[in-house]
Amino acid sequence: MKLQGVRAMSFVSAFPLRRALLAAVCATGTFAAQAQQPPSALPPWQGIGNTRYVCGGIGADESTAMRAAMKSHPLALLFARADGAYLANLNVAIKGGDAHSAAAMAFTATGPVCLIDLPAGRYVIDVSTSTGETKSQTVTVGGAPKTADFRF
Repeated sequence: MKLQGVRAMSFVSAFPLRRALLAAVCATGTFAAQAQQPPSALPPWQGIGNTRYVCGGIGADESTAMRAAMKSHPLALLFARADGAYLANLNVAIKGGDAHSAAAMAFTATGPVCLIDLPAGRYVIDVSTSTGETKSQTVTVGGAPKTADFRF
């Protein structure tokens, strides 16, 4: 009888261990599946045809997705304070040719990173804050992607 009691005891004591091992294996599979998922999608694009934009980059996942997509678009805009803190809700006007041309595109940057698709050419970008501070840069789009960094 002692032998049967030992077997029953070993089965009972091994059962919680088996459950714990099974739970660990399942959790490992779940974590691996989550790690393989691509970064979250970009916010919706605005504009029509070959002139369009998307702004975002708020939150770690969206920031990672926006920065990863920068190399696939002709122009990227980055907005930050002088101390490096990101900025959003800035007014952006992109003009073709010289500073007196009509705006090719005007929008409010709802995040610190904007990806811009527009035809090759030379553009003047004016960015202003809610306090009226304005910065301008001229960029030539075509060939390798360009990044314009605006610090306020």
